[in-house]
Amino acid sequence: MLVEFRVKNFRSLRDEQVLSLVAAKDKTLEDTHTLATGIKAVPRLLCSAAIYGANASGKSNIIKALQYMRGVVVESASMIQPGQTFAVQPFRLDAESAGHPSEFEVTFLLDGVRYQYGFVMTPQRIISEYLLVYKAFKPQRWFDRRFDAAMGKDVYDFGPGLKGPKNVWEGATRPNSLFLSMAVQLNSEALRPVFDWFSSQLVILNEQAPLSPHLSIQRLKLAEGRREICDFLSNADISITDVEVVTRKVPGQAVHFDLAAGKTDVRAEEMEEHQLRFHHVTENGSAVFDLADESNGTRNILFIAGPMLDILGKGLTLVIDELDTSLHTLLVRELVHIFHRPEANTGGAQLIFTTHDTSLLDAPDLFRRDQVWFIEKDQSQVSTLVALSEFSPRKNEALERGYLMGRYGGVPFLGNTLGQKH
Repeated sequence: MLVEFRVKNFRSLRDEQVLSLVAAKDKTLEDTHTLATGIKAVPRLLCSAAIYGANASGKSNIIKALQYMRGVVVESASMIQPGQTFAVQPFRLDAESAGHPSEFEVTFLLDGVRYQYGFVMTPQRIISEYLLVYKAFKPQRWFDRRFDAAMGKDVYDFGPGLKGPKNVWEGATRPNSLFLSMAVQLNSEALRPVFDWFSSQLVILNEQAPLSPHLSIQRLKLAEGRREICDFLSNADISITDVEVVTRKVPGQAVHFDLAAGKTDVRAEEMEEHQLRFHHVTENGSAVFDLADESNGTRNILFIAGPMLDILGKGLTLVIDELDTSLHTLLVRELVHIFHRPEANTGGAQLIFTTHDTSLLDAPDLFRRDQVWFIEKDQSQVSTLVALSEFSPRKNEALERGYLMGRYGGVPFLGNTLGQKH
């Protein structure tokens, strides 16, 4: 479960921004909208969080920052080549920030243990990297890596909690790779859970990682998965009673590499093609439609059903940019509500999303005050993230009206030119 994400000097996020999923002491909707951790320092975490902001305010940059951090963890040891630079983008609209490194830190819970991991980087190298592990109230510093410019090399400090051939891992870690990633590639069992949280437990969907139908199709091939997805669609008030997967073989081509001979061979091979057939039933009759006949909203809810069911069952953290794209507001509410139902969210999953749908703010019992965040960009093009709870709204305050009036920030500043007559 995600506890907190920190980022500094990444795109429009010049100053340190903090997205926290730690629940406030408010008892409102505590049993449904928060998750018990069993840890005294962070007794409860939020099941969901919504981020509001105008177009180009920087809300997507929060998602991209977390996505970029995940990418460096997963790929720096295996995909980045020696001497290759990172495509990290610091804030570039003032000279000082443009020359400074970018900073990323995540705190999360896994199997009752709290991990705090972060790194600082420039396009050329990792400047520092660290991991704190809270197996008790006092943290254990498993490792601390920092670049010593005078010596021209990385200096490491290891704590007794990290077991294994640390000197071997240190020697294999390049300036442009993370120690965490290299150690796991060299079979560190102690650090594997941290790496796996990024690679397997954190799911991010945005324009750079769009929703794929693959997981839903694979689930539809199984009788139990087919029933679960049809129930999911039914709860979304879509008149689909069944989704049939028709698989057929089609001619295709596959590329084979012969590394020993240095040759590439293109061969004709049969490939699988999946066709979806949607069975609709109404009071007046029934019909079967192809995927192309369905609306974008139906397609999106179908494609998100497979990942959503997987995420809820495994207790993963799902991060979505623009959840309300092509989805009706009532459907968005239903998706959020699923994470707040203990009988559906059996694994302790979390949902973090950006949205423009202001009607969600006043939806009955949809959010606690600590689940809503606003982000806005100032005249210097610097984005700032602020929690709704910072504004101390009254219990029955009309949040949508207050937001649209600019009380909490995060709305566009419209010039008079939009209303001028010519």
